[in-house]
Order: sequence, then structure tokens, then C-alpha cells
Amino acid sequence: MNPLHSSPSNPDGAAGAPATEHRRDLRRREIVDDGIALARVAGTLSALEYLKLHAIEGRIIARVLLDPARRRSGPDLAVA
Repeated sequence: MNPLHSSPSNPDGAAGAPATEHRRDLRRREIVDDGIALARVAGTLSALEYLKLHAIEGRIIARVLLDPARRRSGPDLAVA
């Protein structure tokens, strides 16, 4: 078995999760990032409504909006 070759059930080659789940997580990350940016310009309530509208889990909303020190960081994410 060649680890560099993608399997049919995981065409993007990502280890662990199916390709569709990986894409959904990237989209969810974009939504959360947008919600954080919205909170900065329009306030927490607007960001809360935006994140709820996009079906982000309540525990994630609470973490990113109410406890900025616990936000996940990455190469393109700034922790506020």
C-alpha cells in the first residue's frame, strides 16, 4: 500500500477523516473566522446570530466569542 496514493473513500489524501468531513471542517473554520471578524466590527450579538444561523455549536460560539484566550490559533489566525 502506497501512503502517498489517495484512497477512493478519501480523495484528498487527508489522513483520518473522509474528504467530505475535511471540507466541512474547513468551511466551518471560515464561518467561525468570519464570526470573530464580525464581532470586532458589529458586536458580539451580531456575531452570535451569524454563527447560530450557520449551525455552529453553542460550545464553540461561547469559546470564540466569550473567551478569546481559548481560541484556536493557526498560521492565518490572530488570537485577539
